[in-house]
Amino acid sequence: MGLFDLFKKGDKVGQDSAVDSSSVVKSTAKTAKKDANRDVVTKLSFHPEWNVPQEQKYVFNFLANDLAPLKPNQLSLSAINIEPVSANGSWNVKAFFRSSLPEAIELGDIELLVLDKDDNRIASHYFDFKKLGVIPAESARPWIFNFPKSTITSEEIPKEGWKISFNLLSLRGHQLDLDDTWKKQLPEKEQEKLAEIVKTLPKLGKTEVNFTGLQTKLNDDNSLHASIFIRNGHDKAINLEQLPLEIVDARGVVVAKGSFNLDPVLSVQPNTTKPWTFIFPAQLVTAEGADLSRWTARVPQ
Repeated sequence: MGLFDLFKKGDKVGQDSAVDSSSVVKSTAKTAKKDANRDVVTKLSFHPEWNVPQEQKYVFNFLANDLAPLKPNQLSLSAINIEPVSANGSWNVKAFFRSSLPEAIELGDIELLVLDKDDNRIASHYFDFKKLGVIPAESARPWIFNFPKSTITSEEIPKEGWKISFNLLSLRGHQLDLDDTWKKQLPEKEQEKLAEIVKTLPKLGKTEVNFTGLQTKLNDDNSLHASIFIRNGHDKAINLEQLPLEIVDARGVVVAKGSFNLDPVLSVQPNTTKPWTFIFPAQLVTAEGADLSRWTARVPQ
């Protein structure tokens, strides 16, 4: 596959980044309680399509012997080295993907991060782990993860203390981010209903922020209460200090329009949806003929 030459005798195993396998994959095998704290020494495993030269096997074995044991039911990425690709500015990140599960696994798309010695993100990219093939139980598979130039934020390759890790935020799935005021006011069953609604909403893009209508109420004084889902697809929190907002009814007519100063700042956590209610006073509402059987909330351009 043309990658064996990238693993050299001078390579060394660096930082290890291990997570509980339940964060990434659902396991059907059970680990006995008496074995829960045992050390798992992972065995070297090659992709079935690889025809590894004998000399290169010695290199891989040498590296694998330096791997620290895992605890049961962990997945790990063990950093080896980063080599720049001069032709396109990408990074070839060499690592072992390891599993201490008692069964074979096959994974899908997972976002990986490269972190410097201070845990600052310097690269991030999604990888299709199906390309790694089926990973046997309690094994370590060498692999090269290519991070395109566009996914790299550092001008220099880290020399020591860096690591490659799973982005657990992307693994956990999109979740409801309920403000404390809502938690106090809403019964638990209502909170569960909101969480279920969030699960049914269309998937967000990785850098998308979306406003989705939840509920409106036009009051006798012509003020309009609009409860809206603020959806954050980013892997970083967003902070809203001022938000221009308009409500469009079933006719496609703007029936309410205003700008809201949010004090304290409204923060929406990474990869979450936060419901919030905005109150449009009567002077900002055009109530005559309003059809709120269907409506949308949008930020005016």
